[in-house]
Amino acid sequence: MSIELLKDLHLLTREGQLNADARRKLKQIRHLVGLLKPALDDSLARNADPIVVDCGAGKSYLGALLYELVLGPAGKGSLVAIEARPELSEQAANRAARFGQDRFRVATGAIASAALPSRPSVVTALHACDTATDDALALAIAQKADHVAVVPCCQAEVARQLEKAKPSDPAVAALFAHPLHRRELGSHLTNVVRGLALEAHGYKVTVTELVGWEHSAKNELILGKRVNRFDANARATLRALLETFSIEPAIVRILRERGLDPIAAPTAE
Repeated sequence: MSIELLKDLHLLTREGQLNADARRKLKQIRHLVGLLKPALDDSLARNADPIVVDCGAGKSYLGALLYELVLGPAGKGSLVAIEARPELSEQAANRAARFGQDRFRVATGAIASAALPSRPSVVTALHACDTATDDALALAIAQKADHVAVVPCCQAEVARQLEKAKPSDPAVAALFAHPLHRRELGSHLTNVVRGLALEAHGYKVTVTELVGWEHSAKNELILGKRVNRFDANARATLRALLETFSIEPAIVRILRERGLDPIAAPTAE
């Protein structure tokens, strides 16, 4: 990798050294790029000009290195980094220009309203905060992306819903009677629902660990590859899960608003 690019991303010091924080970030991103490689290779093999969309891009660590390690050497494919904060978008665009990443595009604004040049091949989101991960998943599903990969960050929404839930089964209620358990179960349920929502729309889902827990507490990687139009069993399972815990996570609401209800009877998509 370009040492100067790593310095510009503050993943190396000005002297070209790694500090502890940068080492953790670089390890996470390099490992994620490795796990994404099969999806990227598949997209490059099947498409003349595949589009990779990085949602909630932030400082565009992931986008810059995906371009540096994969799209640049391939000589084809574009990357679109979606970021709501204009100052970060400007930084990413300026960096891409300085380092000759001429197929690196920046879209400033909300994920849901981002204008893409064509159907994305791969949609990613690395530590997009709270429901921004759901926006990324909804974009992938709505656009029928071939592959999706997200590493969720903080997710407190379902824990707040559980606080008001009153399940009829006392064994279920015991799972989140205490605030700490409610927070942990809420986070777990959020990602289970996300995986089921992908499966409901025809994705084969793999859930794995990104890196060792000593490097990041936000360590769950959800990978999806679109293989069918829908999965009726996943829809039934998701419906039962939502009813059991009396929850309606963001991914369900967002998809329903877009006419892509993941628990409704399948229709032509």
